[in-house]
Amino acid sequence: MLSFRDDALSDADFAVVHGVLSQTYWAAGIPAETLRRALDGSLCYRGYLDGELVAFARAVTDQATFAYLADVFVVPAHRGNGYGRAVVEALMADPRVQGLRRWLLVTSDMQPLYAKLGFTALPRPEQHMQKHDPDVYLRAGGAAPAP
Repeated sequence: MLSFRDDALSDADFAVVHGVLSQTYWAAGIPAETLRRALDGSLCYRGYLDGELVAFARAVTDQATFAYLADVFVVPAHRGNGYGRAVVEALMADPRVQGLRRWLLVTSDMQPLYAKLGFTALPRPEQHMQKHDPDVYLRAGGAAPAP
């Protein structure tokens, strides 16, 4: 059975989170220091199976009106078991994020999962804007862009 924690990450857990996220399409090459700052400013949930970190999700939130769901992952060896949904449900059930007016997220491939959790497409996407720099981590770390 999956258990959850939302306290400070141990160095070992941080290494797992950084290792997985730095290989994703959305955070490729993220420097450890940048990720540490991001996690310190977020509400982070981890899912454990027999003491092993297998799932992660975080919310960037003011804990009053808004949350942005980010960095959801399940380690590859444990995908397909519902752990991603479970860790997001645990995060969204946290008392600190109850009564929010809006949750947002961006995903390129998991819309069916998030629809089961109440997320819908933006009703007026033309009203939403972004300032996006997808290669910022690659430039900062000196790594070559992914093909």
